[in-house]
Amino acid sequence: MAAPDLDELVGRAREGQARAVARLISLVEDGSPRVADIARLLTPHTGTARVIGLTGPPGVGKSTSTSALLTALRSAGKRVGVLAIDPSSPFSGGALLGDRIRMTEHATDPGIFIRSMATRGHLGGLSWATPQAVRVLDAAGFDVVLIETVGVGQSEVDVVKLADTTVVLLAPGMGDGIQAAKAGVLEIADVFVVNKADRDGAEATVHDLKQMISLARRELRGPSWRQPIVRTIASKGEGAAEVVAALDAHHAWLTAHGELARRRSARARDEVEAIALRRLRAELADLRDGDRLADLADLVVARELDPFAAAEALITDLRGY
Repeated sequence: MAAPDLDELVGRAREGQARAVARLISLVEDGSPRVADIARLLTPHTGTARVIGLTGPPGVGKSTSTSALLTALRSAGKRVGVLAIDPSSPFSGGALLGDRIRMTEHATDPGIFIRSMATRGHLGGLSWATPQAVRVLDAAGFDVVLIETVGVGQSEVDVVKLADTTVVLLAPGMGDGIQAAKAGVLEIADVFVVNKADRDGAEATVHDLKQMISLARRELRGPSWRQPIVRTIASKGEGAAEVVAALDAHHAWLTAHGELARRRSARARDEVEAIALRRLRAELADLRDGDRLADLADLVVARELDPFAAAEALITDLRGY
């Protein structure tokens, strides 16, 4: 298949053509050698989309909540792109769960684009290609980009590095799970959502969260955002409008206190660092295929060289001096 003309592809994506958006995301997800060119063409058209992360332990109803939130955002006139990050198949590397299946009611809405992406072994709940996919959706003119993570618990904290606002979903019946997760996903929340609020234990969950928030705020100095707790019944669409209101309030707070610019600057630093490290790993892999790394390893085994000196020699080779 002939390589697509990137200028034309980006132009069609900016016009809102879903097939062009999907093609660009496929290129970045597959690690195309043209990813750098894609980023160069897209970057001038980015910076307007609000990026919202949805995360939380398994079983809280993230996909159902995402679907309800989509309905509420569309009612507010927003175009929404969704990146549903799924676990990878160990055989194909593709996404296993396919969140698009659980959001079929939105499939024909031209104002919504939904894409399942596989983590491909990446820890932290996100795919390594997620930042580039966010860039595609931002440049394509979506007002909101929702990132729904895989549901792996405490390790799902990478989403905070990409999102302007992070929503942590919980559900009644977790028991001590709230305390167990406290050092992980609970500490990254900007908005808490207690889903399945019609079940027994919902008020106890809200009470536990309020206590946790109060304890955390004792350590804070200066202006700070107090995380709201929103009760929802996502399967019935109840509470989604209140979640949107909480998201809008947080966005206003971020803008007023300069926090939005700070978060986006940190996001850019993390992305630049990740790209640089990826390129360095590729160069190291090239050395591994040659004799240099093997020779240095043999010297370490023979105790003629310590591993730090061997690593320094390898870095010198990479630098070219």
